[in-house]
Amino acid sequence: MKNVLILLRIPFSLFLMPVYWFALSQAPVFDWKLALGVFVLLHGLIYPASNAYNSYYDKDESPIGGLENPPPVSKALYYTAWGLDLLAIILAYWWSGWVLALALWIYSTVSKAYSNDKIRLKKYPILSWLVVGIFQGGFVYLSIMQALGNLSLTDLGQQQYWLPALLSTLNLLGFYPMTQIYQHQEDAQRGDLTMSRLLGIRGTFVFTALVFALVSGGFYLFFQEKQLLGYPTFAWYVLFLSPVLLFFHVWLIKVWKNPAEANFKNTMLLNMSGSICLNLFFMFIFFEKNF
Repeated sequence: MKNVLILLRIPFSLFLMPVYWFALSQAPVFDWKLALGVFVLLHGLIYPASNAYNSYYDKDESPIGGLENPPPVSKALYYTAWGLDLLAIILAYWWSGWVLALALWIYSTVSKAYSNDKIRLKKYPILSWLVVGIFQGGFVYLSIMQALGNLSLTDLGQQQYWLPALLSTLNLLGFYPMTQIYQHQEDAQRGDLTMSRLLGIRGTFVFTALVFALVSGGFYLFFQEKQLLGYPTFAWYVLFLSPVLLFFHVWLIKVWKNPAEANFKNTMLLNMSGSICLNLFFMFIFFEKNF
């Protein structure tokens, strides 16, 4: 049972939390009970279930996201993943309605296809990269907005929801290859051509930098009309993200000199700093708006 709990990798959901806080900061109304319920569904059930299911099929022996030494998997992990998914869908229907329940079912189904040995989207670098970015980014953003605002599917089609959803997806598309950069050897042994392997170590850094620049431009357009404390919101975005930019550039220089620096420790430091800084930025916007 201990190994099952470890492989749920619940703290790892911190890396996906910026999408939740971004949606919460943009929600037209704030209901703390519903917001808490959605948080529990995603970060307490759906994401851990996805981690567990993918770990069961990957059977990793080298470091994975959030775990430097993953323990052996068992059939109990497989059943736990399915149980958490089922519980999340039932609670979603009870708390919010059929739209959120359907969205969580779609997400859990797609996430299973990522590592399942009969489908294994992970083998296809561009397809898996797009699927992860779309579903962990824009799809989750729109699902949260629908639940918090009790929006119809027609409402979700409005332009005001699609730019932030697109930014959520682009942000994941930029960061995701960086999460694979230390796994090239193990992925090669399994025959998985990930996006990072396709790009190469240096190419992954360049690609991430270019996508981040694109995302930053998108946030500038999105926030240019918004003001916080008398300053443009985008200025706060740059301020909050500056530690991540500094670490990224220092790490890039090290990797350029020695590719071995593209290791688990540095990858987790980048992911951790990026997630914390984005979470703090979106929390800042949320509290400025609602309190």
